[in-house]
Amino acid sequence: MVNRINKRKLGNLEVTAIGFGCMGLSHAYGPATDRQQAIALIRSALDLGVDFFDTAEVYGPWANEELVGEALAPVRDQVVIATKFGWNIDQDTGARQKGLNSRPEQIKRATEGMLKRLQTDRIDLFYQHRVDPEVPIEDVAGTVKELIEQGKVKHFGLSEASARSIRRAHAVQPVAAVQSEYSLWTRDPETEVLPVCEELGIGFVPWSPLGQGFLTGKINAATTFDSTDMRASFPRFTAQAREANQAVVDLLSRIAERKGATPAQVALAWLLARKPWIVPIPGTTKLHRLKENVGAAEVEISAAELKEMESAAAGIEVQGARLPEAILKFSNV
Repeated sequence: MVNRINKRKLGNLEVTAIGFGCMGLSHAYGPATDRQQAIALIRSALDLGVDFFDTAEVYGPWANEELVGEALAPVRDQVVIATKFGWNIDQDTGARQKGLNSRPEQIKRATEGMLKRLQTDRIDLFYQHRVDPEVPIEDVAGTVKELIEQGKVKHFGLSEASARSIRRAHAVQPVAAVQSEYSLWTRDPETEVLPVCEELGIGFVPWSPLGQGFLTGKINAATTFDSTDMRASFPRFTAQAREANQAVVDLLSRIAERKGATPAQVALAWLLARKPWIVPIPGTTKLHRLKENVGAAEVEISAAELKEMESAAAGIEVQGARLPEAILKFSNV
């Protein structure tokens, strides 16, 4: 295994500075990748030095966890697996139902299914996927605390949670990591969430650190999306928004050209340079993109370059909400 990626801490959990978001291999971004190809790609990530793999029960539901479990079972002790609970999924059939469900009994049942699908005896990082307003966050944290005491879970995480929810949960069971969308064109966490993470010693895991692919520079106003690709319904991915938001990619491209890197690598390096406890989890279905993403760990963004990028980004007004309202309403609760 080529291990050239530095390690970072998410609370007390140590992982490589760049992880692998596995969702897109079987969910959300068009037709699923051929299973054997997907397994090979996950294992290639490990060969390239990545040890942090992210999935969730809702990706499918269940299909992505099964894929990740099969891919990583032979190397289980070499990797850190993160998964997520909290959407209302029938634990007998896997059918997704309306809304959220973080009731303690649901969490416990979901955990048993996850352990089987992931072919493991413990979940390294267990996120609540979205905060359930119908269940006190203290009850959720207390349930995960029980699972940790039982050895079924190692670390507790929250996804798309507000600073207030993070504080309340952390008071019951220390939160190792918060996962929210964060990139050069989605900077919502900077106001309240990142400061509370820094204060409490919590790591931060940006999902969609490449802006659902837009920040790679490979998507433009003329790009068309498969009907099964969720971006087809995202406000930020209308043709008009993509044309307006090209300015963000142009900024990344200018820095990339100067550094002999790619826009994607600069986008990831920007996140790594923001804080030493930030660990992005880019996803891809292609080996050359995986190698490109891993290579971002070797791209250094200086303080002067950060300031330059900050100044340039301040002059760009990103067009379109990051998610449809039906999904966005579950964020920052």
